[in-house]
Amino acid sequence: MRGKLAVAIATVFMVSAFIAVPASAGIPGPPGSGYWMLDADGNVYAFGTAPFCGSPSQFGEFWGADIVPTPDGFGYWALDARGGVFGLACAGMPQEHQNAYHGDEIFADRLNADEYAVSMSATPDGTGYWVFTDIGRVLAFGTAGLHGNLLNVPLNGPILDSVATPSGNGYWMVGSDGGVFSFGDAQFYGSMGGKRLNEPVMAMAPDPDGVGYWLVASDGGIFALNAPFYGSTGSIRLNQPVSGMVASPTGHGYLMAAFDGGVFTFGDVPFHGSLGGHPPAADVYSIAVMP
Repeated sequence: MRGKLAVAIATVFMVSAFIAVPASAGIPGPPGSGYWMLDADGNVYAFGTAPFCGSPSQFGEFWGADIVPTPDGFGYWALDARGGVFGLACAGMPQEHQNAYHGDEIFADRLNADEYAVSMSATPDGTGYWVFTDIGRVLAFGTAGLHGNLLNVPLNGPILDSVATPSGNGYWMVGSDGGVFSFGDAQFYGSMGGKRLNEPVMAMAPDPDGVGYWLVASDGGIFALNAPFYGSTGSIRLNQPVSGMVASPTGHGYLMAAFDGGVFTFGDVPFHGSLGGHPPAADVYSIAVMP
């Protein structure tokens, strides 16, 4: 299985620095009005008013690991687990935003043979981003700054997700054992490291106010650490394990996605559909909400 739990390293192809395609879902709407999902083959699925700006799979083989929207919602970046970032922007992106849009990077040569990229996060203004790997390496591009890494820290489980703070001056990483690591201005509000878990932790989402975060396990169980609890699927039998989550831009909810593309929303996040009834051929590894 590729992605969250096991990814082989392969040769990464070079892509153009900026791709603009027509948006089939219209102009971005208000916060939380739509979301995207990315599967292991690099296919992007848009729901609600989230604009579809294309999929990296249309340009060749792509091992999808994470999808992150540009701060204005007119585009997104897709992370290749083998060491590459593909930027896709909709034709409606304003010119001033295109000038600040930080496009593609190929960095496979900066990873170890058995290391893979698992997540990425953009700076607040979209002029840079960080890429995080399973061993806690941090790669900074554009205006993103480095605030530390875990390369010299023994880990009880691989890093599976990482997110920047709202200010862009720090970030958190979370391992499969629920251990949380804070850097820069990211505050530590506790973790599940060292505690007995029914299932591994797959992803995290910080509260947009920067004071607290949520962790989600593969069974959909939510661990709210200095953040409000809005519900979980921990007591529900799922068709497929949960693979990712993201917080509502308002901080009053969150949504999670399962490997089959099933979507579960909590709090004030509107439900705009899922792939659960007709799962894609490849597992879904990431979900992102409209900024």
